[in-house]
Amino acid sequence: MDTADSLAQLQALAARIDQLAALAQRLTEENRSLRAQQEQLAGDRAQLLAKNEQARSRVEAMITRLKSLEQHT
Repeated sequence: MDTADSLAQLQALAARIDQLAALAQRLTEENRSLRAQQEQLAGDRAQLLAKNEQARSRVEAMITRLKSLEQHT
């Protein structure tokens, strides 16, 4: 193998390493973004579950009052 071939292989390897490093950086940033999005969605879900529970409690209370009114009439 001559020096020109060795140099070309080293340059190709260096270019591939640069590509892989850029890909690793992009995936790290994407992972960070997805984790933040997951945290936001988990918070939103918790809020919706709490609102759903409040609504359920209010509906049950209204049903109880209606039954009470029905019994008194």
